[in-house]
Amino acid sequence: MTEKSFDNIEELEAYRAERCRNIDENLKVIRDNMAEAAIKSGRNPEDIRLMAVTKTVDEYFINHAIDACGIDLIGENKVQEMLRKKPNLHMDGVEPHLIGHLQTNKCKMIVGEVDLIESVDSVKVAKEISKQSVKKDLTTGILLEVNVGGEESKSGMEYDAARDIAAEISELPNIEIRGLMAIPPICEDEVKLRGYFSRMNELFIDMKSEKRDNMNITILSMGMSSDYVPAILEGATEVRVGTSIFGGRIYD
Repeated sequence: MTEKSFDNIEELEAYRAERCRNIDENLKVIRDNMAEAAIKSGRNPEDIRLMAVTKTVDEYFINHAIDACGIDLIGENKVQEMLRKKPNLHMDGVEPHLIGHLQTNKCKMIVGEVDLIESVDSVKVAKEISKQSVKKDLTTGILLEVNVGGEESKSGMEYDAARDIAAEISELPNIEIRGLMAIPPICEDEVKLRGYFSRMNELFIDMKSEKRDNMNITILSMGMSSDYVPAILEGATEVRVGTSIFGGRIYD
């Protein structure tokens, strides 16, 4: 249901109020689950960040999550959607990240508009980010997207190639590699799912120990609405949650 569907302001306001209540309740449950998982994994709950994924979410509800619920990290999948929404968002103290696949021809549009690009899956994309960052005289933080399950349908660099690719990217100017991002295969078997997350954590720990210029590995971004708890149990420092906060996506 879009806001264009309402015949009068009273219906719209009632819809907004109910959806905001749901967001409040959803975030309380998610934060409680995150804290429990963090403690089980031997970490401080404050060490795991919650990203609100705002794909297709109206700015009104994003601002509610920011203003009323303390969300300080948002993620958008598409460059154009991020750029369209950003001027309407209450961004003081809030970090915007790009989390969707990035084409090289969109790099010049997004560099300088987000705090982190989480979906760098090739040297080619990194080179274009570097080029645009040099032009704008800034340093762009990135995460390397790893295809941990080796799925042909998903973007991301090969797991076994990630360290060599990171070494090559680290030589580029005006880029800082801040960590890793992954989306594991859909698994009903939690043991198998946690195995993918564990494998990512092993790579994360290995890369953290490497001393290279332009590398400051602190972020392991993995886990979404359906699997953020096992992701935290296996070492995630950031989880990306959308539908469990805002409800099902609404497409115009």
